[in-house]
Amino acid sequence: MAVATVAAFLAAVGGALWLAARRFVGPSVQRLHRGGDSGLMRGKTVLITGANSGLGRATAAELLRLGARVIMGCRDRARAEEAAGQLRRELRQTEGPEEEPNSGGAGELVVRELDLASLRSVRAFCQEMLQEEPRLDVLINNAGIFQCPYMKTEDGFETHFGVNHLGHFLLTSLLLGLLKSSAPSRIVVVSSKLYKYGDINFEDLDSEQSYNKSFCYSRSKLANILFTRELARRLEGTNVTVNALHPGIVRTNLGRHIHLPLLVKPLFNLVSWAFFKTPVEGAQTSIYLASSPEVEGVSGKYFGDCKEEELLPKAMDDSVARKLWDISEVMVGILK
Repeated sequence: MAVATVAAFLAAVGGALWLAARRFVGPSVQRLHRGGDSGLMRGKTVLITGANSGLGRATAAELLRLGARVIMGCRDRARAEEAAGQLRRELRQTEGPEEEPNSGGAGELVVRELDLASLRSVRAFCQEMLQEEPRLDVLINNAGIFQCPYMKTEDGFETHFGVNHLGHFLLTSLLLGLLKSSAPSRIVVVSSKLYKYGDINFEDLDSEQSYNKSFCYSRSKLANILFTRELARRLEGTNVTVNALHPGIVRTNLGRHIHLPLLVKPLFNLVSWAFFKTPVEGAQTSIYLASSPEVEGVSGKYFGDCKEEELLPKAMDDSVARKLWDISEVMVGILK
């Protein structure tokens, strides 16, 4: 009886929240691109990490529609191939049977295996890219993990720091030459507002002295922003830009490691449907930074909802950013 009463209460509260959201919140971000700009990215090659689900999949779908050749860099090749098949079917349905072949701007979709928890995999992926791709116009560092139990990567790094920062650090470093030769080109780094709760502890980057999954995620997102700012400084004059963003709170599988009490889950699900962004809404800033003429030449900035936002002082500490860069080069084996 008690369980039924609690469940009914949660359903009532959740329903009220849902109705309130429908009335007062509405869509947080509208789609940026419609109709006539379907060929905006035609002739451009875009690499998106973690493109088989969530934000990455939504970003891939829109850039594909805009005419880009999209490379999906994903850890699980089978899941990536399945997602790619779905994206192709969705694109054909969107274009409609009356669409003449090659009349629109729809691009090409390519799947490549990339495990950011393995520096060996990152190097193999980049070697294949450099051998087979004549150009790379946009790199979107999208993949990430969120609040997982304490684990280490193949190379012995704490997983949040290893995947969210170091894996992308090596990937970007090894592809910089291709990006420079393809200039003007762009790098987009997906961070998070939760960077505010992180700090860079150079004495314990692998969290061996203490581990808090929330802090480790926030630290990795702070590292993304520091990396973006230092890379922008190093890329001055190359016509390659790099910007970071936060997508907002989005309904994706990123929180799969979070375990909620059974009775709380219905309320959480209702609240998430009412107030969280959809993946398509959350992907808009990534799409904007990858494709919009409005940000041509803009570099080293931090965006949310397709607008530049201010950073906390700790995310603008140039000395910390340089030190993190130098240590990261050693950790991934660029420097011995």
